[in-house]
Amino acid sequence: MKYYKVIFNISADESLFQDACDILSSLAGDAGFESFEESDDGLTGYVQQSLFDHSQLESLIKDFPLPTCQITFHVEEAEDKDWNEQWEQEGFEPICINHRCVIHDGRHLSNIALSEYPIQVEIDARLAFGTGTHETTRMMVAQLLDQNLVGKSVLDCGTGTGILSIVSLISGATRAVGYDIDEWSVDNARHNAIINHVDDRFTSLLGDATLLDSLDTQFDVVMANINRNILLADLPRFRKVMLPHSTLLLSGFYQSDIKMLTDKSKSLGLSVSNTLSDGDWACLALVVDNN
Repeated sequence: MKYYKVIFNISADESLFQDACDILSSLAGDAGFESFEESDDGLTGYVQQSLFDHSQLESLIKDFPLPTCQITFHVEEAEDKDWNEQWEQEGFEPICINHRCVIHDGRHLSNIALSEYPIQVEIDARLAFGTGTHETTRMMVAQLLDQNLVGKSVLDCGTGTGILSIVSLISGATRAVGYDIDEWSVDNARHNAIINHVDDRFTSLLGDATLLDSLDTQFDVVMANINRNILLADLPRFRKVMLPHSTLLLSGFYQSDIKMLTDKSKSLGLSVSNTLSDGDWACLALVVDNN
């Protein structure tokens, strides 16, 4: 999948610089950007080439809510790296979640005793997002740990590395179905399911939420760690595949987006049962409102 690298230069008073970075990342996230890196001069953002809208980006900067800030940007093609080679070389340190789950790459284990954690997940570290190093992934895992998943079926929307499905299956779920728009992610999720010996209960599909229109099944737990706009668009499809007692777990958005998502969820007969936050990021657990 091809990406653009957009380098934003922010000229602002020192007291406003961080606020400007936070606001810009939130606005650009709404415009399809998936990740950002901060620098001394501003931000570098990454967006799929197929989703990039130059005029939309110019408009949001023109209407930027901090009028004393000056923002310029230029666009480059992101380097088409061999992510597999890079992450096989670098790996990642173990991620421990609530003293109950550890996510590791199978190699960086010198400072941790795996036996202390009931749930141990090994991920072939091919991309940073989805290994547990991102706040939203950690919060989603934390929400899963609070669910009774024994005998349950789960749907993993935007499965990435498959980590959420794998945690669910190790926790007792009987089956997991994941889908992703990226072919590499679909294959990597299958690979990680094999590593963790849950591949016989995991199905990984290529596509977006329209796949759900042809699925003749419903799920006990539906989870999606995607950006806000995709969540808003796909919520009606998520709702249609939820059983009457189902739980919906959502992340990939900011705390400032919570009201918009909860309002949409309420209109579909869902109510909030739990909220988590980590920095600016948020995670929601919603249940079917049977009142």
